[in-house]
Amino acid sequence: MDLKYRPDGSFLIAQFTDLHLSEGKEPDLKTQALVAAVLDAEKPDLAVLTGDVIAGAGNPCADAPGAWKLAVDPMEARGIPWAAALGNHDDEGSHSREGLLQVQAQFKLCLSHPGPDGLPGHGNFILDIEDDARLYVLDSLAYGPEGISQYAWISLDQIQWFRERAVEAAGRKGLAFFHIPLPEYDEVWRTQVCRGHKFEKVCCPTLNSGLFSAMVEAKNIAGVFVGHDHINDYEGTLHGIRLCYGRSGGYNSYGKEGFPRGARLIRLWKGKPGFESWLRLEGGAVVTEQPQHAPEFPEAKP
Repeated sequence: MDLKYRPDGSFLIAQFTDLHLSEGKEPDLKTQALVAAVLDAEKPDLAVLTGDVIAGAGNPCADAPGAWKLAVDPMEARGIPWAAALGNHDDEGSHSREGLLQVQAQFKLCLSHPGPDGLPGHGNFILDIEDDARLYVLDSLAYGPEGISQYAWISLDQIQWFRERAVEAAGRKGLAFFHIPLPEYDEVWRTQVCRGHKFEKVCCPTLNSGLFSAMVEAKNIAGVFVGHDHINDYEGTLHGIRLCYGRSGGYNSYGKEGFPRGARLIRLWKGKPGFESWLRLEGGAVVTEQPQHAPEFPEAKP
């Protein structure tokens, strides 16, 4: 399926993250209704789900295909193509990561792809919007080795794959989507002006495998979009790259009172660098300006 800009030159992406869908009970139906409301209000050209689409951990999903159907039915019903990156909880229920890619492939508007054979993870792939923009979807894996890091880090093989794809796309703007934030999400909050909220620590890998450095060297990555930390939604720019959290949308997992669920929207313009972004929350509120957070270490160089 070819992704194309609208006649006015725009392309709109809806990022949904941490939906944690499970058995179709009331919290899941609220989550599905939120996704549907965002789609109806914004009418995006593409939806990207950045992990923990279905429930895991203390409430593992016994019917992964059924839960995945809850997640993507709103897009399928509206004719909106979608793609997904896996999170650390998605494969804790009835299906492996490989099995979840097979589940996704059964849906008509799925753009997810298992990715190259032999590459760590499942679901490392690219999506091109004409010859103007490239989207990189990566599997940020799950858990690291005990005693080293709670969360896994994106591997050197995945980084090399990214480098090769970025070289191919020289001259195009790029966006990257995955689940677990990079260590640079903590750095940007501490050292740069950010906008948005940080109500929990950045749950990133302890080891830094260098993906962000590869993105800086590529010189064509405009933004990175992650989830994982449900009550963080900030964004900040580090070395020319906007690091953005999505807005958690799932009612079947933890949140914070006064911090409504929602989604992040990302608008690209053909032939123009960068992107616009805003949040749409439950109840229909649109957030275009978020509170500013001053650097904790203002002497740090950008």
